[in-house]
Amino acid sequence: MAKKGIIVGLNINNKSEDFNELMIELENLCSACDIDVVGSIIQNAKQVNRAYYIGTGKVDELLDLIKKENTDIVVFYNELSTSQLKNLEEKFNCEIIDRTALILDIFAQRAKTREAKLQVEVASLKYMLPRLIGSNENLGRQSGGVGTKNRGSGEKKLELDRRRIEEKITFLNKELDDLKFQRETQRSMRRKSNLPNVALVGYTNAGKSSIMNKLVDTFKNSEEKKVFEKDMLFATLETSVRNIVLSNNKEFLLSDTVGFVSNLPHDLVKAFRSTLEEACEADILLHVVDISNPSYKNHIKVTEDTLKQIGADCIPMINVYNKVDLIGEEVLNNIVDDIDGIFVSVKKDINMDKMIKCICDSIFKDYIRCKILIPYSEGYIASYFNDNASIISTEYTEEGTVLDVECSDIEFNKYRKYVLE
Repeated sequence: MAKKGIIVGLNINNKSEDFNELMIELENLCSACDIDVVGSIIQNAKQVNRAYYIGTGKVDELLDLIKKENTDIVVFYNELSTSQLKNLEEKFNCEIIDRTALILDIFAQRAKTREAKLQVEVASLKYMLPRLIGSNENLGRQSGGVGTKNRGSGEKKLELDRRRIEEKITFLNKELDDLKFQRETQRSMRRKSNLPNVALVGYTNAGKSSIMNKLVDTFKNSEEKKVFEKDMLFATLETSVRNIVLSNNKEFLLSDTVGFVSNLPHDLVKAFRSTLEEACEADILLHVVDISNPSYKNHIKVTEDTLKQIGADCIPMINVYNKVDLIGEEVLNNIVDDIDGIFVSVKKDINMDKMIKCICDSIFKDYIRCKILIPYSEGYIASYFNDNASIISTEYTEEGTVLDVECSDIEFNKYRKYVLE
């Protein structure tokens, strides 16, 4: 059963011009965590209230709304301190969390692989560490021994808890290092295959997984190779890699990565760095944007900033503006004049062929077209090209089979002696 929640945001000195959109996103994050938002409180103020984050007038307004709606949980957009969390819980007598804790909860629910679960746990422990004082109220206290006379009755217990958490973080990070080594080994094997790598990046819920599934369905027709997709924030937390074989036998690797979000907690970016590094290995980035979202320009900036953080900002990029079926033709025409990219709808199969052509033009631009003469006695070579290269035409002569092909530089050099000058 969904919890009834209220969202609260403080816009200090009106610095965030798109604050209303950020609050809408917070509501969507709540929905992704099975919280039914029944009300919202927004305040513009010059400074933060040290005790409650929001001003006393808004505190009274929020208290009335909580009682009226019989609310289970209040979610603050802004990150709260330990004392603020404690004061708010005592004042409202209900669960209080901030946006960071909400995102951590969503990630914990969505994580499927061992690596993703460990990454979320590390980020959660780092979030919890500075907030131990507030949570220690309900813990059994131990009085200090020798030399602890002036340290407070609960301090030893607090130090023990901190040490346990720090030790656990160290232990989990070691396990993550082992998993990272395995991932690096897999990447190394893929690099040896010499297949181009295309990585899907973009804001959460832009349609990256939908694009991957569309390509898998078009060129593989295999349900088991599809990735999970749903109209929700952070539906995908793990990187999935699929081998896409086109109708002309050209092939490439397609990677689906975790979606980005504005003001993503630093520890989460750090925790998922090894997963996001898949984008750093790509030959081309496919930046997927939900063009129907009013905040799409901010989403583009967030993605570009995150790519810069992980060192992937120098990789060639193709902008793919998805969900064009959700906006009017007049609005779309105005947008098209201002930005470069491909405008598609995965759901309605609009311009998907153009997107595929653009990908191919980018990753196969160094392919070589040539004619090769293969003796009939070495027919296995002709079979190889028929299975692995793009054949333009085939001609049978007395000397052997003449193939007009497009092939990679590696294949060209390997079979150079058969090339007709």
